[in-house]
Amino acid sequence: MYQLSLKYVNSIYNLCKKLPDAEKYNLSSQIQRAATSITLNIAEGSTGQSDPEQNRFLGLALRSYLETIACLDIIQNQNYQNLEELTPLREQGHQLFIKISSLRKSLNGRGSK
Repeated sequence: MYQLSLKYVNSIYNLCKKLPDAEKYNLSSQIQRAATSITLNIAEGSTGQSDPEQNRFLGLALRSYLETIACLDIIQNQNYQNLEELTPLREQGHQLFIKISSLRKSLNGRGSK
């Protein structure tokens, strides 16, 4: 999951290189921070803490993922990139979402036993 998040961050950074200069300190910065936050929260949550604490960090990672999706929607709506160009990135992010969600579900299941 951590490695997948690193690939997602890299893909986001590559996308930002294609955005207009006018978005450098706005949309580019925002989506880069959100994508980076996914990886950082996965890392911070995996430091041997309690399941509830790890679950909290994974929840933050999911929120950051959703923020990247909102940014991708804006990028598409502003016609900075088209659907075909963004679809692979959305699919990559969705795989990350599934992995994070599955781990959270597993952690929640362990807590109820």
